[in-house]
Amino acid sequence: MNCMTFIIAIDGPAASGKGTLSRRIAEEYGFHHLDTGLTYRATAKALLDAGLPLDEEPVAEKVAREVELSSLDRNILSRHDIGEAASKIAVMPAVRRALVEAQRHFAEKLPGTVLDGRDIGTVVCPAAPVKLYVTASPEVRARRRYEEIVGKGGTADFDAIFDDVKRRDERDMGRADSPLKPADDAHLLDTSEMSIEAAFQAAKSIIEASLRRNA
Repeated sequence: MNCMTFIIAIDGPAASGKGTLSRRIAEEYGFHHLDTGLTYRATAKALLDAGLPLDEEPVAEKVAREVELSSLDRNILSRHDIGEAASKIAVMPAVRRALVEAQRHFAEKLPGTVLDGRDIGTVVCPAAPVKLYVTASPEVRARRRYEEIVGKGGTADFDAIFDDVKRRDERDMGRADSPLKPADDAHLLDTSEMSIEAAFQAAKSIIEASLRRNA
């Protein structure tokens, strides 16, 4: 890892606010940002587009190694069917190894990087000087997702979203390879009753202290 690169690792469950927070932090400091979840979705989309199976690990690994991290389109990759496909390949160790390798390479970009996902502080960048674990209660996270969908003019079922959030938590935290959990030295940010601005200010104070130590 490039010793001149300052890495901010942000982990947390679905709809915790980590993506919004990560983008805000990257913009504030002029750092490169990567939503690592999109790398799994991009792999899944490539498999779907090519009509390839989602249950053959060697095939999925080959596709994962060809994903271009500079052209990840959040709007396209946020489709529900892509998310479902991504959840199937994300449990494959070979796919995870291929994408972690790509994510680590991205993390070396100067002057600094912000990576958010499920295993950044524990697996991808365990030596990152700043590690944040952003979370919120399942109810709050489901409500946010519901309001986001409705706010964009869509229709949504809160109970179905709540059940989906809980299922994703169980899957992310229970998988054998790189389960979702806070790194031992991660700073916990519970955003259940915290605005994005308050979360940003809390994160910024942690980052500023680390930047001073690393100056």
